[in-house]
Amino acid sequence: MSQSQNLPYPFMRPEFLQALENSKSASQQSGWEPIHLSLDDGQQSGFMPLYLKQHSMGEYVFDHAWANAYHENGLEYFPKLLTAIPFTPSTGPRIHGIDQLEQDHCNQLFEEVLSVADETDASSWHLLFPQADELELFNDPRLLQRSGVQYHWYNHGYASFDDFLASMNSRKRKMVRKERAEISRQNIDVEVLQGADIGEDIWALFYQLYERTYAKRNGTRGYLTQSFFTQIAKSMPEQIAMAVASQDGIPIACALYFFDSDTLYGRYWGSVAEFSYLHFELCYYRGIEFAIELGLQRYDAGAQGEHKLMRGFEPIRTHSIHWIRHPQFRDAIARFLAQEELSIASHIQQAEELLPFKKPQ
Repeated sequence: MSQSQNLPYPFMRPEFLQALENSKSASQQSGWEPIHLSLDDGQQSGFMPLYLKQHSMGEYVFDHAWANAYHENGLEYFPKLLTAIPFTPSTGPRIHGIDQLEQDHCNQLFEEVLSVADETDASSWHLLFPQADELELFNDPRLLQRSGVQYHWYNHGYASFDDFLASMNSRKRKMVRKERAEISRQNIDVEVLQGADIGEDIWALFYQLYERTYAKRNGTRGYLTQSFFTQIAKSMPEQIAMAVASQDGIPIACALYFFDSDTLYGRYWGSVAEFSYLHFELCYYRGIEFAIELGLQRYDAGAQGEHKLMRGFEPIRTHSIHWIRHPQFRDAIARFLAQEELSIASHIQQAEELLPFKKPQ
């Protein structure tokens, strides 16, 4: 099955952002007050997400040290302004509705951001995970750029999962086959359901497992409410899929994916108990299979996870843009980012050496 529909980047769809707000997942009460900016150039109208933040949680570009430095110097870091998709560390467009983004659009939006910063007494503005054209066009000298690292799988023309495995060296290929064989040995079956085929009972189980995962990780119930998932299940099912693992016919684990015409996005997973290699099967291998099946070119399986490297996920550079009001702190952060950039470049070089693919002859 090939994915021929012209599906947009899912996380900038109004349905997705509206579900976050309607469900109170991203709201003033949760420290994400929406104050989105509109853009109208006389021919097209669009918007850029903007949130007034009272904390730095749910962002995945870490500025806790910056906030601490402000506090230690008797200054307030919060509130700050943020352009990002809440709880979603995926690179993509951050301006919706403008077919051909131009310098004037970005200049206008930046000036509006500065006006809102004055009105709200915000310390800073942060634009997280923009795509390449936005990174290039938000080039005002008052803005700082920052890099990060993620690990994405790329479809180098693979016809099947076995075709992908054939690109690996022998040792890593055997490792993957052993891990996948362990799923069968535990009598676990996995099915990938799309959109409307995901029943209410599976969504209910998924949310229980989502909460369980966060409870184990940090003692919370997670950022997203059950109402959020209920809403997106109805409003954008054509861009949602879920891998469901069952043991002896009873569902035991779920992994949620979104997808567009080019990329699969792995977002959340959970399991009723510990099962050998089940996380790798649902979050990596089954996603790769599904991406190949749909003819997608990339699989973004989420932030962090250096163990993805040996399973065929390649290191990629992510980006963010930052405006800092305080001139001395701006200079200090600029020096920090210059040093951090050296570490990022070194890490990517070392990570590339760990990739499991056969060396060219």
